[in-house]
Amino acid sequence: MPFVALVVDDSMLIRHTICRFLEERGFTVESAANGHDALESLKRKRPDIIITDIQMPKMNGSELISAVKLDPETASIPIVIVAGKHSGFDKHEKRANFTIFKDIDIEEQLGKAVDVALGVAAVKAKGATAKS
Repeated sequence: MPFVALVVDDSMLIRHTICRFLEERGFTVESAANGHDALESLKRKRPDIIITDIQMPKMNGSELISAVKLDPETASIPIVIVAGKHSGFDKHEKRANFTIFKDIDIEEQLGKAVDVALGVAAVKAKGATAKS
């Protein structure tokens, strides 16, 4: 069974780039344009990883992370933050497993972040079964 990722970003281009990257690696991907929509998605499906922007309308990434970490059913889901390098993003966000920057080869960073957050061996093992 493939990993499930929830991608949360108000930029359709970034969302599409991340979703395509993950789908090419065998992930099943859900996406949302803001934190509020992401919480609705979490009611329907439990992802193995959440990849979220910080600056979004309705509910930003920091508020989403707070809601995810407060719920015992979702608190252990690894979180990867996607932020603009010069966005004023609070670098002291310690609740995320990894931070990547939109402005610097997003796909290479994303590959490393997913490997770290989910464990390289788990990603490779599940990826091998998904492609079989």
